[in-house]
Parts: sequence; structure tokens; C-alpha cells
Amino acid sequence: MATKSRKSLSNWSTCEKCQALVTQRDVSVHALECPPSTDNWNHGYILDNIIYSTIETYTSQEPLKNVSRDALNDLVFIAPSTLEICNIPIGDSVALFVNDTVVVKMVWPSNDKTLTSVSMTKSAIELNKLEGLVKVKKITSTLSIAREIILENTGKYPTPDAKAEFTVLMKNYNEGKIFCIGNKISIPYYGRKLIYRIVNIKPEKSSASDVQENLYKDLPNDLSDLSLTKDNVQFYKALYSTQWTIIDNCKKEVPKKSMYTIEDIGGYSELIEDIKDVINVVLGKCKTIKGFNISKGILLYGSVGVGKSMLAEGLISEYNINTFPMRGSEIYSKYVGESENNLRDLFNKAKLNTPSLILIEDIDIFCPRKSNSSTDQERKILSTLTELLDDLQSSNERVLILATTSKIDSVDTSLRRPGRIDMEFEMSVPNPMMRRDILTKFLVKVSHNLTEEEIKEIAFITHGFVGADLYGLCSWATIHASKRQHKTTCGLIREESEMTLSMEDFKYALTVVKPSAMKEVLVEVPNVRWSDIGGQNDLKLKLKQAVEWPLKHPEAFTRLGITPPRGILMFGPPGCSKTMIAKALATESKLNFLNIKGPELFSKWVGESEKAVREIFRKARQVAPSIIFIDEIDAIGGERQSSSANSGSNVQERVLAQLLTELDGVTALGNVTLVAATNRPDRIDKALLRPGRLDRIVYVPLPDSETRLEIFNIKLKRMPVTEDVNVQDLVELTEGYSGAEVQAICHEAAMKALEENLEATIVGKEHFKAALSIVTPRTSGSLIRMYKNYTNMII
Repeated sequence: MATKSRKSLSNWSTCEKCQALVTQRDVSVHALECPPSTDNWNHGYILDNIIYSTIETYTSQEPLKNVSRDALNDLVFIAPSTLEICNIPIGDSVALFVNDTVVVKMVWPSNDKTLTSVSMTKSAIELNKLEGLVKVKKITSTLSIAREIILENTGKYPTPDAKAEFTVLMKNYNEGKIFCIGNKISIPYYGRKLIYRIVNIKPEKSSASDVQENLYKDLPNDLSDLSLTKDNVQFYKALYSTQWTIIDNCKKEVPKKSMYTIEDIGGYSELIEDIKDVINVVLGKCKTIKGFNISKGILLYGSVGVGKSMLAEGLISEYNINTFPMRGSEIYSKYVGESENNLRDLFNKAKLNTPSLILIEDIDIFCPRKSNSSTDQERKILSTLTELLDDLQSSNERVLILATTSKIDSVDTSLRRPGRIDMEFEMSVPNPMMRRDILTKFLVKVSHNLTEEEIKEIAFITHGFVGADLYGLCSWATIHASKRQHKTTCGLIREESEMTLSMEDFKYALTVVKPSAMKEVLVEVPNVRWSDIGGQNDLKLKLKQAVEWPLKHPEAFTRLGITPPRGILMFGPPGCSKTMIAKALATESKLNFLNIKGPELFSKWVGESEKAVREIFRKARQVAPSIIFIDEIDAIGGERQSSSANSGSNVQERVLAQLLTELDGVTALGNVTLVAATNRPDRIDKALLRPGRLDRIVYVPLPDSETRLEIFNIKLKRMPVTEDVNVQDLVELTEGYSGAEVQAICHEAAMKALEENLEATIVGKEHFKAALSIVTPRTSGSLIRMYKNYTNMII
């Protein structure tokens, strides 16, 4: 090896082959392995102003003047000639690269060791576990100002409760120091050494003008520092204004085993695929366009019990990622500022354990829509959450936000804007095909003898059932099967065979379980069937066209480009089975039936009546297909007057206006049919009767002879009568009678038989004669003429 000596630095030699500087004593060693390795070297040298050496413990005979014992831990001691060669001034900051650890220290001259020695105090070496080979390099890249430094407590002592006092100590102790992610710091506190590790550093946000100004200014240094190796580290300088956030006992989170998987969720395959597409991009599982970060927030909304939490658990299980649920008990605190800090800690933990997911169930509870009644804590939580979401969006962290709600309109709009939680997915109430898939998923692990057709039938008649309702249906079916297949003998239960679910069990369950959204408005509907109603074939056909045809033959309406009727109005004399037909429709169609009474909608409070109408239609749409039946609709749909002098008419007009809006307003009515009945159609407002609202107007007249014959046959089928009772004679004698009056004749005849003998078992002809003398037709001729005139007018 040919070397040339420097006059001023005679103890150093420059290798003409590799241009490395080595000490005179290492010349022979260097010659054996020239050029030296930059990853694993066996002697000290200097190359490109970088010192390649080994870590040694600093020992000095005399203490340094004006340097405290704690300040010694921030120094690295190097020979003066070595500093001169590398152009490193005394007191300047250098980066030390030891294995995978990078620390920043201030250089200080020392002649206690060899020329290539790099020594530090024992405490500094033990703190960051520095040993072996080390590279020392002057920091020439632009330093970023640290806005927030997030620490993890790795010592044996917890963080003091006096957070305010400790934060001031932290600021004073570290002001002006330079750090990078992964560094450890030791803080003396009342005789204890509190040890923390830096897990994340957030820089100050530079303005656009600053970025433009420094773009060309720092370009030469940036190009000189450009490296594809692990030595290219970002350094940050701490100021007094830097915020220090401490996370105690933060360890790697082990993903919690989920109860459900994606395979357990039925009926929402398309929705699941759409959500997975977003998750794959956020978690970096698929390629995307560089330079643009898509929103990392997903909002899943739908009715209560539709399966939002189950879907969230299935996604967590699918991706096997760390999950951080946002629970109110862990976030809210009675101390000022503590709730916001808890929320920040949650996000910091998620960033430390990427890829991760922050689950916010019922986000409308945490962040309700801002109003005058909002509390200060709610406003602060909302403000902090929006700030954290913005920081997350601007970073490259693989953290996903998954929020759920059943009241999407109650979530504050500031959270739903683009860039925050704007990926909104609706988990709708399942249709028959989806319910069939859900039932199949439930029954796959259960012993049953249901056929595909039976499962399809159950799915078809469970209108408005969400996932939780179908689960409850299977639960009640299981209970019924247990009662049916297990018998009790002398107080002991004897198992006959393996319990198997059958259609009989589900038929029982269907009588018990109702849709969740219907529980507040559901009424008991008598078991009335079409066979219990005599005649009225035209009315039955029109009801089937409006209700059954759209469900059983939807393709026919699509093929002809028409929509099903939205409403039917039945009018006619009292007692002509209008209400009874509505009950039969509810039973036969097996749809969700909402029976509304006019007085229920009126309230003395302003706006409450209109709200009641909105709620009825909202629930009907939610459990569609459904039927809303309004008896005596003239009470709420009466014709509007030119003058509104009294408050009662005002309320009625507002209710009517809301009813008209719901029928053909902006919000689609969907598979909701309005069935109304009245005895006074002339009093109904004309706007309610136009096509598109109450499309079908059907006159229900007094029963003719054929209809009365059917009514008598239906009633006498269950009533024992003597042979001399001629049904045809009864039909002729009841001309002008309504259906209710015909039924009253049979009832009165039976009562006459009981008057004669309480133990009577048969009704005779004389009893019917007595009944005919008591029950007379009560429909006046003027009323019939009014109905006929009205029918001619609408035709």
C-alpha cells in the first residue's frame, strides 16, 4: 500500500487506492482488506468524512468543567484530529449508526483514547444498547421541527400522575435536542430514571410559500445526502413548543379472535366486496396511483339489528389486523382535557401497531350533530376527532377507521365530508333472496329437515326481517323443537333422538317473532281470510293487483314500464266489510301491516302531528313490503277550507299536506301500499284522490243477492239450524241489508234460541223471523244516491 503523510496530521495516512484515512498503526491491517467494508470492518478509518470505529466507554481522570453529569450522556468523545479531518466543529451534532439504531449526540474532543476511538458514557451506551461497530456522520440534511413527539414508556416506573409538572420537565430537559424515531430518552425524576422510546414524530406543517422558498435552497444538500441505504434517516429538532405525548405500557396488540368470519355473513356479498376494495387500498394490499391518498374512513349504516357489528367482526377476522375499539367508558373522563388525551392515545396506539383498524360503533353517540344543546365535552371530542382524522389522512399510516351507525342523519356533517369518514356504505334491510341466504348460513350448522322450497317460503314471508330478527326466528324454532322432541317423565327429561328443526317449528316461531322496526307500531290483526268474506270479488281483485302482483310478478310491471298502484280507497255504506277486507288482506298477503287510527296522529304540540305521519311512512319503508291501513281517512284527509280560522283545521291541513308529501314526495315510497276506507268520500280532499296517490278508488256497495247468499252460507256453516230454514228465503228478505246487518241477523237469531232455552243446540225458522223484525236496514236511500252520484263523477 502506497501512502502519503499529511504534514499537519502526521499520525494519519491516506490510502491512495481507496482514499481512506487510517492511523499509522493500522496501515498494515488496512492493506490486507483494501478497500475496507462499510458494513463489517475490523479497524478504524475515515472515508468521505465518515468515521468507522467501535463504541467504547468514556472514562476520564478529570471531570469536564461546566458540564453536568446528565449532560455527559448527550456527548460523544472523539479525538481532536479526527474532528478536524471530518470538518466537525466542537459542539456540533452528529449521527451515530450502530447496527439498526441511530442516535444523535454532541461531539466533544478527548485525548484519552486512540485517534479512531468513539466513546460515550456507560449510561448512554446502556440506554440505547449501543455496542460493537459504529459509524459517525455529521448531520448536514435539513432538520424538521417536531410539532409532537409520541413516547412509549419502556421503563419499570410508570409516568407520574402530575402530568402538567412532568410535561414542563420534559420540555425543559429536551429543548434544542435532535431526535429520530426509535431513540430512547432517560428523564431523572425524584431519584428515578424514567425511560421512554420515541415511537413517532410529527413535524410542523410548512406553508406553501416556505416549501417553495426552500425547494431550491436545500437542493444541493438533499442531493448530497440522497441515499438508498438505511443511513438516510429523518431527524427532528425539539423546541419548547413541541408537544410530548406519552403512552404507558403500550405493547403490540394481539388481534382478538373474532366470533364471526366473512363466510358466516349471508346476503351481502356485493357490499362486502365493495368494502374490501377500499380496505385493500388503505392497507396497501393492492397497487394504487401514487401521490394521492384515498379516504381512510368507512361509515357503515343501516337499521338496528341488520348486522353492522357482525360485518365489522367478519372484516377484522378476514384481514387479521390489530383492532382498537373506541369505547365510551375508556374515552370519556370527568377531568378537563383527559377525554381528548384518551382519544389521542387510542389513535397513537393504532399507528404503533399498523396495519390496524379503529372501530367506532354507534358514532352518532360520540359525535352527534352539533346543536345549541351540545355539551362542551361533545364539542371537544368532535374537534379532536376531526383533527386526528385529518392528521391520519395526510400521513402514510396503514390505519383504517370503521364507524357504524343506525342514525346516519344524527352524525355530525363535519365528520362525513370528503377526506374524513366519507366512504359510506348502506347495509339495507334484506330482500327475500338475501333473507334466504342468511337463513341458509344460520341453518348450515344446525340439524334440520327443511327443503329448499320451505326455506324459500320462510324467506318470502319474513318481510322486513333483519339479520337479528332471523336469528331470533331460528332461536324460537329451536326452543319449540326442544319442547316437541324432549318429553318430561316424572320430572326427568328423556332424549328421544337428535333434535331436528322442521317447518312446524318455524311456523310457531313466525307467530312469536316480528320485525324489530315493527315492534313499536305492530297491532294484532285478527285471523281473517278471503274465504271468510262473501262476494266483493271486484274489490278483492283490485287489492291483489295492488299488493300481491308487484311481489309475485314484478317483471310484468317492468316489462310494461309501469309502477304498481300506490294507494287504494274503499268507500261505501257502513257495514259493507271494508275494514274486514283490510284485515283479510293483512292475513292473506303476510305483509307487515300498520293499522293507523286518525286521532293517533293529532297532537297539541306544533309539528308533532306531521312528525307522526313521517314516522309511520318511515317505518313502513323500513319494513317494506308493507301495508298502511287508515280507516275513516276523511277524519285526517278532509277537504281543505278556504279559511283557516281555528287551530284544529290548521293541524288537519298540515297533516294532510304531510300525507300528500309522503305519497309522492322526494322520498320514494317503495313497496309501501296505502289502503284507506271511508263512508264519506265526498269530504276527502281532491288532491288526495288524484292518480299517483290513491290510484284505485273502489265502491263497496251493499251486498247483492249472490253476495248475501255467500255471507249466509259462511255464517250458517258454523251454526246448527233446522231443516225448515231456507237460505234463499233469507236472501230475498234481506234486500237492502249491509253485510254487517246480515251477520247481525244470524247473531240475533242465535240469541233468540238461547232466550228460549239456554241449553239450545239448534236455531229454527221462527228465530230468524224474530231476528228480521229486530234488525232492519239502516242505509238510507239518500246515502245510496250520494254514492252512485260520486261513482258517476269519478268515472
